[in-house]
Amino acid sequence: MKPFSQPAMQSAEEMQRKLVSKSVEDLEFRKQLMSDPKKTIQKEFGVDFPENTQVQVHVSDMNTIHLSIPPGELEEEQLEAIAAGRCCC
Repeated sequence: MKPFSQPAMQSAEEMQRKLVSKSVEDLEFRKQLMSDPKKTIQKEFGVDFPENTQVQVHVSDMNTIHLSIPPGELEEEQLEAIAAGRCCC
């Protein structure tokens, strides 16, 4: 299994696709992602999350749909990140 490439900027969607793919192929990675998602993503992508940022992993099944929506009002920095495809809030 080859490691993820580490480009300077990746879209949230691209990162999510890579995380999902690797979590299906690599059971040890899946365990790490589920037990400490923030640390695992930081290690894989070199992403520095603010201290107060929480990262949650949800396991989907055929009867559950997970939907993430942004907060009611976004700060200018968040809007810029979304527009650039770097963040999903």
